Amino acid sequence: MINHKLFYIAVTLAFVTKSSFAQITKHALFLGNSYTSVNNLPALTAAVATSAGDTLIYDSNLIGGYTLQQHSVDATSLSKIMLGTWDYVVLQEQSQLPSFPISQVETNVFPYARKLDSIINLYNPCAETMFYMTWGRKTGDSLNCPTWPPVCTYSGMDSLLHLRYMMMADSNNAVASPVGAVWKYIRQHYPGIELYSADYSHPSLAGSFAGACCFYTSMFRKNPMAITYTAGLPTADVADIIAAVKTVVYDSLLNWNIGKYDPVADFSASASAGNTITFANTSLNAGSYYWSFGDGDTSSSASPVHVYATSGVFPVMLIASHCDYADTITLSVNTATAGINNVCKQQFNSYPNPIINELIIDIQNRKLQKVTVVDCLGKVHSASYSAAADKMVIDFSSFAAGVYMVNIIADNTVYSQRVVKR
Repeated sequence: MINHKLFYIAVTLAFVTKSSFAQITKHALFLGNSYTSVNNLPALTAAVATSAGDTLIYDSNLIGGYTLQQHSVDATSLSKIMLGTWDYVVLQEQSQLPSFPISQVETNVFPYARKLDSIINLYNPCAETMFYMTWGRKTGDSLNCPTWPPVCTYSGMDSLLHLRYMMMADSNNAVASPVGAVWKYIRQHYPGIELYSADYSHPSLAGSFAGACCFYTSMFRKNPMAITYTAGLPTADVADIIAAVKTVVYDSLLNWNIGKYDPVADFSASASAGNTITFANTSLNAGSYYWSFGDGDTSSSASPVHVYATSGVFPVMLIASHCDYADTITLSVNTATAGINNVCKQQFNSYPNPIINELIIDIQNRKLQKVTVVDCLGKVHSASYSAAADKMVIDFSSFAAGVYMVNIIADNTVYSQRVVKR
């Protein structure tokens, strides 16, 4: 079975009701302390998003030295969470606590990360908890070094922070914004960029800008190369910071659990008399479903039973959704034999993608039987096409910008591929 999650992310990072090229609006609440408030990281992130064509609407509760434990009982933090309007709630722990011995972290950090995550999920069923992975101090934690040697150096402290933040993300089915990992990459590859302020702990403007680019990419799942905002920093430094974010975050989203908990569509089918097919839905992380049975009929049931008017081979598409995200799978169902094939393994060669007006498909002398184009809401569109012996041209000039699934039945096999119309 193909790994639909990897396929989904590789082809389109946001297979939603809008094109991945479209403007997106996200709502985020930032809960943390001075690491977030210095240089106004939320506002920087919003400015970065605006420059890339998107919108971040944000609020925050940022109190110097505050811990997750304190936020978990703070009336302001809790009331803001309970508004229930967030796509993301960002949690930033006090800068040293996660790097302490594991026994202390298990007592003083992890329980409050879980408590806050539970409250977030209760009041914001479509939100993701996002842990703000911070960084090791420039020369290590000199205050705690005598009693806990692993934090005596930057690398020792940073590796512990990385580990503990990912433990929080993993144990809460949450995502991470890996600012600390981006800082590490910049320190290694662009050492001329000063990320720290004079105290060797808090971020400089460049450090906060790196964090803002990281948060933009983590929240919007878009290539940071589209960012044009500079925050007044040197152009060369901005380019290097954005390149670091692309490498560390955008090119490896699943490393930070980004997309890991999105819906994954899958199903099986069995046949009985009278062209009746029973569909067993085996999708993950989804709460709503849309079926297109390939004969013009649809259903929103979880596991429908469908009766076809005639025998034949039909491309059955399932869209499994949760809030703003959806995944799709198309299987070819043969009512005569109850045969079923995963057509994600049966792709055709086509170009260009994204499409401007026409999609050209290499059909390699196959016998065409049916062509359907389905949008990301499950609506089947009539598509004009012309076919020669070795290629077919589908006219997309009248289609709205968005993501589509093109299904072709040829030689009793269903071929399927996602395409993007600009």
